[in-house]
Amino acid sequence: MRSPRFAIAVVVLAEMFGTSLWFSVNAVADALHQTRGMDAADLGHLTSAVQFGFICGTFLFAISGLADRYSASRVFAVCAVLGALFNGAFAAWHGGMSAALAFRFLTGVMLAGIYPVGMKLVVSWVPDRAGQMLGWLVGMLVLGSGLPHFVRGLAITPDWRTVIYSASALALLAAAGIAWLGDGPFHGQRRQLRWGGVLHAFRVPRFRAAALGYFGHMWELYAFWAMVPLLIGRSCFGLDADATYLATAAVFLAGGAGCVLGGLASRHVGSARVAILALAGSASLCAVYPWLHDLPAALIIGAVTLWGLFVVADSPQFSALAAGACAKEDVGGALALMNSIGFSISIVSIELVTQAWPAARDQIAWLLLPGPLFGLWAMRRLWHRGQSTHAPGVG
Repeated sequence: MRSPRFAIAVVVLAEMFGTSLWFSVNAVADALHQTRGMDAADLGHLTSAVQFGFICGTFLFAISGLADRYSASRVFAVCAVLGALFNGAFAAWHGGMSAALAFRFLTGVMLAGIYPVGMKLVVSWVPDRAGQMLGWLVGMLVLGSGLPHFVRGLAITPDWRTVIYSASALALLAAAGIAWLGDGPFHGQRRQLRWGGVLHAFRVPRFRAAALGYFGHMWELYAFWAMVPLLIGRSCFGLDADATYLATAAVFLAGGAGCVLGGLASRHVGSARVAILALAGSASLCAVYPWLHDLPAALIIGAVTLWGLFVVADSPQFSALAAGACAKEDVGGALALMNSIGFSISIVSIELVTQAWPAARDQIAWLLLPGPLFGLWAMRRLWHRGQSTHAPGVG
């Protein structure tokens, strides 16, 4: 039996490597504009294609019970390998937009077997510390999402395709690590598929509050991430492309730190309070950001970086609260269903902000504000109850 601490280290590292597939295309946006004539709207469509693929994948995993019927480590490994192949195919293909959208969609489907299944793996090793450990996991997801921006910003290769291929290589390493590690001792698994059984989770008030808070959070999160290079590029007119992508990677790094710090704080104040504080911080930055345009560029980038910390620090706590409201054999499906709905919401916001960017610019932030405000409303009753993270199946 491997130690839980070592196992968690393997899982979170694999999560970082596997989720580097998510924004690999966004990290080469300027090259795609130059070589394939893609504009901000096209980039939004490609981002939405990944989200839509993820939605379809998580919905299939959830409603069919696949996420809880089979070994989580095997599901993760297979999906990471296939995701690496589809991601690489995007770079290798020289066809039109339809093929590009298809490859990004299929990459998103495979990510459905990496992100929520990775959360189940964490819970299978340390169910009593889900909030803290999921903070590390989602923190690594954020860093993984920013890795292609970092590779692009370093300018270590003149060919944008190498940035895409590097993400695929990392996903293959993730598959190998998880296949070798296997499942944790608290891994719950059903003996047969149970179509639609996971829907009963929404009858539990604590799960419902966490899920609704998560949905509000998702209105903002991925639309913000998709727009970070544009926000930074607009703030610093003299900044070259490499520096812009390095600054973007710093925003993702701040988000990863926010997840980890939020996970540590959840051990003392509870997952619900961490989530509520993060939502409040994110909402505040949404509200004030359009008024910051006259400040020096360094201060604006600092504000975007702080926004990057708050915008995702709540995500692992929503998952911890939701997992704690489910029986352990339902955790995979319940989290996959929650992800599926949340990412459906994110497509709407991504398309909205990318289409509105040419006219709205800094006021894009106000289009994101309803998300964290709704999340605060949904979570309002959990603050005074001092909800903390519980093991799945408890409370």
